[in-house]
Amino acid sequence: MTRLSLTLAALLLGSTAAFAQQDDLIIALQLEPPHLDPTSAAAGAIDSVLYSNVFEGLTKFAEDGSIQPGLAESWDISEDGTAYTFHLHDGVTFHDGSTMDAEDVKFTLDRARAEDSQNAQKALFSGISEVTVTDPLTVEVTLSEPDGAFLFNMAWGDAVIVAPESISDIKTAPVGTGPFAFDTWVQGDRIGLKRYESYWGAAPALSHATFRFISDPSAAFAAMMAQDIDAFAGYPAPENLAQFEADPRFQVLVGSTEGETILAMNNGAEPFDDPLVREAVAHAIDRQAIIDGAMFGLGTPIGTHFAPHNPDYVDLLDLSGYDPEKARTLLEDAGYPDGFTTTLKLPPPSYARRGGEIIAAQLREIGIQTEITNLEWAQWLEEVFRGKDFGLTIVSHTEPMDINIYARPDYYFQYDNPAFQDLMAQLTATTDPAARSELLKQAQRMIAEDHVNGFLFQLAFPTIADAHLRGLWQNQPTQATDLTGVYWDE
Repeated sequence: MTRLSLTLAALLLGSTAAFAQQDDLIIALQLEPPHLDPTSAAAGAIDSVLYSNVFEGLTKFAEDGSIQPGLAESWDISEDGTAYTFHLHDGVTFHDGSTMDAEDVKFTLDRARAEDSQNAQKALFSGISEVTVTDPLTVEVTLSEPDGAFLFNMAWGDAVIVAPESISDIKTAPVGTGPFAFDTWVQGDRIGLKRYESYWGAAPALSHATFRFISDPSAAFAAMMAQDIDAFAGYPAPENLAQFEADPRFQVLVGSTEGETILAMNNGAEPFDDPLVREAVAHAIDRQAIIDGAMFGLGTPIGTHFAPHNPDYVDLLDLSGYDPEKARTLLEDAGYPDGFTTTLKLPPPSYARRGGEIIAAQLREIGIQTEITNLEWAQWLEEVFRGKDFGLTIVSHTEPMDINIYARPDYYFQYDNPAFQDLMAQLTATTDPAARSELLKQAQRMIAEDHVNGFLFQLAFPTIADAHLRGLWQNQPTQATDLTGVYWDE
């Protein structure tokens, strides 16, 4: 063999070996977290980076939506369903090297249910009456009454286990128990994670992962085509999918989400405190036009706040079918024969910005004028979610099985219906699957008939990735970019 041939062979072998050893990842998301504490904010973008990667809970969601053991390797439930005894994995440490034990579980749950709790899903913990440490690896959680969804609730990102020693800096320097430790955050650009070498479970294949934040769909397309990034989870420009599908460098994954995308109405303020007005808005909306125009056909129409892939889903689309003439009549009956003007405040995702323009045009047809304001995510959380300063807004609720938010009068859309609240209390106290299914069906119909919000579509989840990348979640049972099983294929 000539020297040239030997050199060429060596280069090829070296290149192959280098590729086979690749263990880093650059993955893009559209939304950057406002901070890094999943236990004190409603922003799903926090979980998109940190869930299962940096932080873990007692239980966790698998990609199929099932509940799996997390930091608790097992649990016992009392006969009356009010006491859960969690047995924790031994040898678990936080990323600062300190031991994770039952005292940390108690601290986490007590903090989440405290009177001054900032947890966005504080209701998940409201049924807890006491948390007792039995020994370092055993903790007992006592409920005031049985809760058929308790293990499900403990899998939420809002229920991840945190330590009192690191809580003061959690928003900028999070310390969890997951397979990746927080490394760097260049705000406005990227967050870096690194493999935690003392992780208690199976070690991830990746040694480093960088999350880049690219909000503009055109910039997302350019970065992916140039292969400046290895993947884009929740790719924001569905019009480009066919081009990526035809390019052998890439793979396209399209999954489902728990994201009910709604035109939220402020039920606590005029004129949306009037059910007739809300019904008029519901009938003014052409869902398919929004799906086609804003999402290029990606999305499943919904008629209530429930995921169509759930076995308990009820098709209630007929209760708010597109009917502009009926919408005008309802507005006249409500005392608005000439319509009215309201605000439409839109967060950054393309489904909101693109969908907002289409919905504004549809509402204009029945006499409702909208003043559109585009908000950054932190502004939306402050003005709309916390401040309740809006008439209309568009947002996708990506939390799993979250119909119970309609039982919270202080929630941002301010729906206050004692009958619905009673129904949710019954659901919480019910453990029989058939009985729970019937209650969930009643709940779906109640909010659909009350036209609490304009129910638009179930958000699809397209991901573009390098053709050699394996292990990314296709579906989104919760808002997460779980990297624990991601690896590069030769």
